[in-house]
Amino acid sequence: MSRYTGPRWKQSRRLGLSLSGTGKELARRPYAPGDHGANNRRKVSEYGQQLTEKQKLRWMYGLNERQFQNLFIRAGKLKEGTHGENFMIMLESRLDNLVYRLGLATTRPQARQLVNHGHITVDGKRVDIPSYEVTPGQVIGLRERSQNLAIVGEALEATISRPAYVSFDENKKEGTYVRLPTRDELEPDIDESLVVEYYNQKL
Repeated sequence: MSRYTGPRWKQSRRLGLSLSGTGKELARRPYAPGDHGANNRRKVSEYGQQLTEKQKLRWMYGLNERQFQNLFIRAGKLKEGTHGENFMIMLESRLDNLVYRLGLATTRPQARQLVNHGHITVDGKRVDIPSYEVTPGQVIGLRERSQNLAIVGEALEATISRPAYVSFDENKKEGTYVRLPTRDELEPDIDESLVVEYYNQKL
């Protein structure tokens, strides 16, 4: 299954979750799109709830189904921690997500584009793979020729706060993945146990 490229606001309204993180999608119309979205009283099955929760998480991080499922399987092979929590931590450790968390981009798709175009470095070396798994202690920065990118400057100006598991040096425009996040620092509107139940039935 290829990556979804349609309207993200419509996605957000269908899922009842702001995929951009701004909340703008749901501010005016906090209901599903379509003629019957505001008055939809259809009862969702247990499977439907699990599928919706899986789609929320997958679309939030912008992965296609194969990437998402493979990462889920890898998370299940870790010896410590719970499957669902480990999975969310691995998603959070992706390079494109951490570029977004550091404030170098305003959205995850924009962060992915910065990585794809070769603007991002990890420990001083250029990395153009958005799914690159960053480990605690590694430093994420910009290539020298990318220091003055307008979109990065605009993103940094718009950044109000950063999560506690990253640190950022404004002068160098680089940040460090200080430690793995804890569950209470990750998306509170996701019930990862439903995602685990969904794949336990499927795999």
